[in-house]
Amino acid sequence: MDINNIELPGMMVADLYQSSLINGTEAKEKAPVVTVAATAIADENISYKSLGNNQRNVLIVVNSSDAVYLPDNQLAFLTGILGACKLSLADVAIVNLANYSDVSYKELTTFFKSKITLLFDVEPAQFGLPISFPHYQIQPFANNSFLYSASLNGLENDKVEKSKLWVCLKRLFSL
Repeated sequence: MDINNIELPGMMVADLYQSSLINGTEAKEKAPVVTVAATAIADENISYKSLGNNQRNVLIVVNSSDAVYLPDNQLAFLTGILGACKLSLADVAIVNLANYSDVSYKELTTFFKSKITLLFDVEPAQFGLPISFPHYQIQPFANNSFLYSASLNGLENDKVEKSKLWVCLKRLFSL
């Protein structure tokens, strides 16, 4: 961080501008805007827990009620898939939708600044997407590429499904 790019937490900015910057009658007209801005700043502090460092802005969304992120066997299988794509856990962010049932795609893709979003056993509508598309179709939408796939458990033992996923992953990651 340098002097030209100082980042302040949203709550600190809201505290700095508690009173209106406009005097007189203009302040009464502009007051609702200041209130909305303070609310928007406070909402920026929402944080989502993920597994991985998200260095390549790849969001992986799963839905597992059995574990915080993924059960060990599914995580091992996913790590193998990532390795084949020349990625690691440092390159992705894995989010378990079971922990955030009412979150939308906008919130997660914005928070993680994702360019590619992989949905494993999470239907596009369940993720809040306004479009529907089948398994193994790369779907560009909202400056993102979405890929909807079967569950990791289903993929692990099904060579046909695994090969369909691999064809899409090769296109997504230019392999």
